[in-house]
Amino acid sequence: MACAAHPRIADQLIVWITIRSASPSCPPADWDDDLVNGPDPIAFLHDTTFDDLPAAVRHQTARCVVDLCGSIVAGRHTRLSAIIRDHAAAAFGGDGATLLLDGRRTSPPGAALANGMSIDSFDIHDSQRESLGHAGVHLLPAYLASVEWRVARGGPWPTGAEALTDLAIGYDIACRSGEALHGTVSDYHTSGAWGSISSAALYARLMGLDRATTREALGIAEYHGPRSQMMRVIDHPTMLKDGSGWGAMAGVSAGMLAEAGFTGAPAITLESAQAARWWATLGSHWDVMDQGFKPHGSCWWSQPAIEAVLALARRHRLATRDVTGIRVETFEKATHLAHPDPTTTEQAQYSLPFPVAAALVKQTTRPDDAWYGLGPHELLEGSLADPETRRLAKVVQLVEAPDLTARFPGRFLARVTLTLADGRTLTSPETTFRGELDDPLSDDEVTAKYRWLASTLLADERVAAIETAAWGLADLPTIQPLVALLVSPPDR
Repeated sequence: MACAAHPRIADQLIVWITIRSASPSCPPADWDDDLVNGPDPIAFLHDTTFDDLPAAVRHQTARCVVDLCGSIVAGRHTRLSAIIRDHAAAAFGGDGATLLLDGRRTSPPGAALANGMSIDSFDIHDSQRESLGHAGVHLLPAYLASVEWRVARGGPWPTGAEALTDLAIGYDIACRSGEALHGTVSDYHTSGAWGSISSAALYARLMGLDRATTREALGIAEYHGPRSQMMRVIDHPTMLKDGSGWGAMAGVSAGMLAEAGFTGAPAITLESAQAARWWATLGSHWDVMDQGFKPHGSCWWSQPAIEAVLALARRHRLATRDVTGIRVETFEKATHLAHPDPTTTEQAQYSLPFPVAAALVKQTTRPDDAWYGLGPHELLEGSLADPETRRLAKVVQLVEAPDLTARFPGRFLARVTLTLADGRTLTSPETTFRGELDDPLSDDEVTAKYRWLASTLLADERVAAIETAAWGLADLPTIQPLVALLVSPPDR
């Protein structure tokens, strides 16, 4: 696993470079139509092979696929997923791709949209600090939609090794695009803003687009990607979520448009001189190695506080009735997750008080569950009225800790103090979260989390078959059986 203290982290959310332009309609003076400095992302996209992937990169990419397979099932529980799948079936005609855990056919952009938003509807997929967002949630839907479109046009199914290589490349393109975006603009955008670029990149690689056409596809995707405001949806949680499905749709559409002759180059997050620094280590540092896996289905900014509360509860063998107050000191961004009284799963997932309370209730009432984290059972609408969870959520006090804010986004940390009914106080040390680079999940834990989520809707045989295929992705002669397992409707 890569070192957590990655040197690029310090550049995020700090904009000290302004992209200069001669006029609002003219490009900046210091970039031209050719890629500027360092490795060529388009060459990396098209020329990288399975043999170029270090063993650790292959293994980590398989870990991401296993984790995403569980996230697909988690998202399928939500009302958001039902709405967007029905919308895709009604609004995106065609039969080039399939809706996951549904079986209905639609166009590739429609499938990318619905499948991306469905996974994103339950916030338990992979995350990366440096890009300030999530890559797998758009990469896998865009990839599967593009694969099926290639097959529908008479092309071959990828082998497992090809798919693993494609996805490893996709993580690099995605995360570097996100880092470059956040390092050169002033607003904090959702993952879909840069997910559109990597989604188009995967389409271009799968379809074998030439370099010039690929460049047009990346430019179209960047231009039409959803530059949506991340903090807006955190302050006001709705089904908009992280824009990932919209980014996947924009990227697949961009690839199809470029293939038909539509123009749109350049993508300045790849081609501008200001962005070059984020592409300098392309091929030597693999961003898939920087992915973290969430144990809980809530915003990753809430995860350190959840882990701190759980550690105190376990150490001191607390019951929920023992706790009368919960003080959470954390970084400033996490204090925006101030939704103690959620009525929707979106509000619960973008809350800090509610999942902290729900985790404490689960720890003291169901400690032997298949996984210790928070899933659909705890965070969907049917569970939001639990009286003890609501009581605890209302006694959570969120406090910004300047020392922890100063270390964000390099570290996501929280300190928690519990006030007990007997008058005692218990305080945690600075705590990160399980699954983060500082405290990564083992392969056994990734598997346990996957099984816990997948078993909520899938038969045991299917859970096992997906697990075997995902972990053994590199050795599959074709990914067709895995895709068939993922698109068929739920068993339960």
